[in-house]
Amino acid sequence: MPDVREELDRRLADVGEFIRTQREVTRVSIRRLADLAGMSNPYLSQIERGLRKPSAEILQQIAKALQISAETLYERAGFLTPDTAARTVREAIAADPLLTAEQQRALLQVYESFVGHPRV
Repeated sequence: MPDVREELDRRLADVGEFIRTQREVTRVSIRRLADLAGMSNPYLSQIERGLRKPSAEILQQIAKALQISAETLYERAGFLTPDTAARTVREAIAADPLLTAEQQRALLQVYESFVGHPRV
C-alpha cells in the first residue's frame, strides 16, 4: 500500500503538470494565467511545480481561466473520482496523458474546424 504522503505528493505534481500542459496548449503565459485566475505569478508557479496544494476554490479559478471544467482539475487533485462519461471532447484531449502539448493543440484545431467555434 503506497504511503499517503507519497500519494499526495504524486497528486500535487500531477495536477501541477496538468495545469502547465493546459496553459501551454492554450498558449497562455504563466503571468497571464495567474492574472486571469486572480492569483500571484509565484503562487501559480508553485502549484505547477507541485510545491503547493491548491484548494478547490483555487482550482476552480484556474479552470475558469483555462476554460476547462473544474471537475477535471478536481479529479487530478484527487478531490473527485474520474467520470469519463461526463467529459467533453476538449477535456478528453486535455486529460490524455499520452498526448504531448503539441499533439493536443493539433487535435483541438482539428476538432474546432469541425464544430466551427474555436476556443478563446
